[in-house]
Amino acid sequence: MREVKGRGARSAAIFIGTVVSGSFGVGAGAFAQEAAAPAELPPLEVTAQGKKKAAAAKKKATTSPVPQAPPAVVESVDTERAGEVDGSLSSNGGVDGYIATRSSTATKTNTPILDIPQSITVVTKQQAKDQGSRDLNKALTFVPGVIMGQGEGHRDAPTIRGVSTTADFFVDGVRDDVQYFRDLYNIDRVEVLKGPNAMIFGRGGGGGVINRVTKKADGERIYEATTTYGSFDTKRVEIDAGQAVTNDFAVRINGMYEDSGSYRDFVDLERYGINPTVTFRPADDTRVRLAYEYFSEDRTVDRGIPSNSVTGKPAKTDSSTFFGNPDESYMDFSGHTATATIEHKFDNGIEIKNHTQYGNYEKFYQNVFANSAWNGIPGSTIALGAYNQNTDRETIFNQTDVTTKINMGSGIRHTLLAGVELGYQETDNQRDPNSGNYSMTPVPFSNPVSWQVPAWGTNPGPFNHSELNLAGVYLQDQIEITRYFDVIGGIRFDRFDLDYTCHTPDGFSNRCATGGTPSNANTTGFSRVDEVWSPRVGVVFKPIEPLSLYASYSKSFLPQSGDQFGTLTAVTENFKPEEFENKEIGVKWEVAPRLLMTGAIFQLDRKNQSVAVAPGVNEIIGESRTEGGEITLTGYLTDEWEVVTGYSYQEAEVVQGALTSPTNGNTIALVPRHTFSLWNKYQFLPNWAAGLGVISRSDMYANIDNNVTLPGFARVDAALFWDINEDFKAQLNVENVFDIDYYSTAHSNNNITPGAPRAAYFTLTSKF
Repeated sequence: MREVKGRGARSAAIFIGTVVSGSFGVGAGAFAQEAAAPAELPPLEVTAQGKKKAAAAKKKATTSPVPQAPPAVVESVDTERAGEVDGSLSSNGGVDGYIATRSSTATKTNTPILDIPQSITVVTKQQAKDQGSRDLNKALTFVPGVIMGQGEGHRDAPTIRGVSTTADFFVDGVRDDVQYFRDLYNIDRVEVLKGPNAMIFGRGGGGGVINRVTKKADGERIYEATTTYGSFDTKRVEIDAGQAVTNDFAVRINGMYEDSGSYRDFVDLERYGINPTVTFRPADDTRVRLAYEYFSEDRTVDRGIPSNSVTGKPAKTDSSTFFGNPDESYMDFSGHTATATIEHKFDNGIEIKNHTQYGNYEKFYQNVFANSAWNGIPGSTIALGAYNQNTDRETIFNQTDVTTKINMGSGIRHTLLAGVELGYQETDNQRDPNSGNYSMTPVPFSNPVSWQVPAWGTNPGPFNHSELNLAGVYLQDQIEITRYFDVIGGIRFDRFDLDYTCHTPDGFSNRCATGGTPSNANTTGFSRVDEVWSPRVGVVFKPIEPLSLYASYSKSFLPQSGDQFGTLTAVTENFKPEEFENKEIGVKWEVAPRLLMTGAIFQLDRKNQSVAVAPGVNEIIGESRTEGGEITLTGYLTDEWEVVTGYSYQEAEVVQGALTSPTNGNTIALVPRHTFSLWNKYQFLPNWAAGLGVISRSDMYANIDNNVTLPGFARVDAALFWDINEDFKAQLNVENVFDIDYYSTAHSNNNITPGAPRAAYFTLTSKF
């Protein structure tokens, strides 16, 4: 891989300079003993019934007739908001068990979920822990409308409302688009926003985005160790330690180490992470958060099993059977991330927040895998494929948000947001071989493990180098019109400037696309600038206090360089971006103070997809459409009984596909028509609780050609919880209680992941 000289030093200098500039105007001083706004995305809050009644009375008083409307005034930010910091450094996350009623994922302002005209699902820390979720893949299992793909065995790859992605991930509202498996050791909650929302997040997010909110140094004293041991030699330990050092300085550190096997033969993983963070107040009404994370993972890359070409279903073999060469199938990933967040509240109520994130990532993976279907004949063979890829990426993002509230009188209030996002991403990658796969000796279906080593390095692909400069400017207004109506409107302008260079390795013939600038025997380059406007509008009607009805419209875009902006050609550099358009109506009902029901019906259209119209000729005429609905119920049915349940119905089909291999009318891969999930936790004794869950889905296709079907299934999970005393808690999770055979997901027709058999995991949490 070519080294880009000076890249780390230059980006580090940009990072330091941005942090310093973000601190402009912040003086020294002691912490004020009044509330201050959060430095992260404002956390979620459970609103007590008494507060809601008081708020309702206040709103009612505001809407009473007056002889003359008072002049518009700028309000100070409501000090009762969730996440406001008291005189110490505490930050109330506002989550009660599985239920959360506030979020800023969709608006960048701390807004009740009842007032957000879009579908949002929140997986809280408690829910993830109770269900035994250690990574993002497992945590999203109970989220309706989301199917996690196989990701070729080395990355998270969700499909949200019929749109697959490897890049629509965020951490505290900032993009995290590197390809790896995300752990939850330092995560407070996961927020899933469904439907495009480029007005807030910029490019991508056609089906939705997944935002992880990290644990912060909030001054709370916590010293906790969690140890997990279970089936398939699973071994894991986590630490969470933090406290206030002084009234104006707090520290916290989260760490994790895991060394585990798998129900799949020869498959294992080793990963570890550490995330120290500090919070301090250098002046009144100012808060600064600094954090650093190092995360590393080594794992076997497992692409699963092939299909049966006769039945059009997964080939019948043991769920543990590995296809390929496990010794030559592995992934190494390491990532360094540093963040700095500075937030200040002025006396006139205006708040400004500056968030900077710097990341440096290295990843290498290679795999030998099943590359053909089984013909169903005993003694026949399976073709194998093999390739590897190396990717280095360096990123820096800076977001500045300014918010204020204006009371116009007569029950009309505005929450105004103006922001700027700047980013730079530099990526180097190389694939080996140049295209396709290294040829391998076929293996018998009955004994598909091969120890043959591919001819690595004999036909390497080019060195690909890309530099992305992006800038976004956005405005948003949330208007409260009496207590009955909320209107949200916003617009964002993005400039996406991508330069791509391809260089052929020395000693090999030209491997780069022709027609670029410069263009010679070994090197060629392409570039494209996209300038896109992304609107968003929504209306919320609240006929009674706990009920809201909404309608919304939003758009997003994705440049033709794709999720990972890895390549450009003389053709694609002239193509305009893909477009995503979402129309949605829905209902949100607070059935009880700690029980929230949501429902939505939507239509999501994807246009300008590049498809083949003739051999070697592509045009951006591709279209697809996803229509459907979902309903969820989350919270407390009684003081002892918590529940999370959701149902989703989706129809996702190709409207206009490739002309060379027609797929019009086909169903998009990994989109089952029906999905259902249910998780219960019941406290049957003061120190004992039990959990019971069901995950079910109907058939879905492994590929857009619809040649292979993954059968539907229903899996039952269970858990038992014992609070031994104030300092020790024990937990037992059993997955797939009835040990059913099923297929959880796929990457293609012949890369299918069998579901895990019955497994048990014991967790002990100790507080000191």
